[in-house]
Amino acid sequence: MIQKDYWDSVSEKKQFTTPFQADEFSKYISKNNTILDVGCGYGRTLDELYQIGFKNLIGIDFAEGMIKRGREQFPYLDLRVKEDAFIDFHDNSVDAVILFAVLTCICNNTEQMELIKEIHRVLKPGGVLYVNDFLLNTDERNVSRYEQFAEKYDLYGAFELPEGAVCRHHSEKWIQELLDDFITLQYKYITFTTMNNHKSNGFYFIGRNK
Repeated sequence: MIQKDYWDSVSEKKQFTTPFQADEFSKYISKNNTILDVGCGYGRTLDELYQIGFKNLIGIDFAEGMIKRGREQFPYLDLRVKEDAFIDFHDNSVDAVILFAVLTCICNNTEQMELIKEIHRVLKPGGVLYVNDFLLNTDERNVSRYEQFAEKYDLYGAFELPEGAVCRHHSEKWIQELLDDFITLQYKYITFTTMNNHKSNGFYFIGRNK
């Protein structure tokens, strides 16, 4: 609930900077496929896809403020408020799921696994999952805050931002374990500029549902 309050409070001004690899994603998805963006924010990733010809696009997010902003900014997108931990779609009902900088907002391993299980459920057999997120860093600023909050969250890599958000950077080992039920099509280690204008290690993953 604290996280929801935070994202609602910054929904009108927060700009997401992490790049979406639309060209790579498009290699595995056709323009008429149904694409679900889980944790869509204000819909900027779906708008990128819309602009290159994708039309069956749905975004869900628990932050009502983000959805409100997205509906005003991109009125042609289907953006919906996510009410609980479950994804309100039938089994095997979507062709692709996007999970863009969402894991970083979920510190708990079990909650991350439950989300991936839900994604696995709603994806069609052979459906595509695109994940983009943050990896552990080794610079002094990040190591200091990992160590500061490790005991509180029982996790190395979790930390609090001064404005109130709780975030997480991941080990590659954990990401591999988390996404083990998907056949890897692409995995690339990259460097991102964060929403607070810092540099961070990260990755994008494209996988196929087994």
